[in-house]
Amino acid sequence: MEGQEKQNRREDIFSKAVRAGKRTYFFDVKATRNDQYYLTITESKRRFLDEQGKFFYEKHKIFLYKEDFEKFVKGLDAAIRFIETGEIPEEEIASSEHQIPEEAKTDIDLSFDDLGKDDTKTSV
Repeated sequence: MEGQEKQNRREDIFSKAVRAGKRTYFFDVKATRNDQYYLTITESKRRFLDEQGKFFYEKHKIFLYKEDFEKFVKGLDAAIRFIETGEIPEEEIASSEHQIPEEAKTDIDLSFDDLGKDDTKTSV
């Protein structure tokens, strides 16, 4: 009985469903075997299968572990702020400038007019 009770506890620690139009989002807290909590986010959409004339649920899951919460929330917050205001957060601008090495930012003038001209001189 105790093993089954622990298994049930591991399955469902906490669950929250959010209905949003044609979609439902499920936020489920679960635990690893070492009792470390993690979050699963499930998007569920009701779809109709024409061939069989039946409804089914299409599901997509994200597993989010505790060590990634802060970065995930910051990224989500930045994306939401951009959608709401159209402004790129300053920390995003600063971090994107650091991703490209300065030597890779040089302008290169390329001309492709001469490509293939030497290909006509093939020996048999």
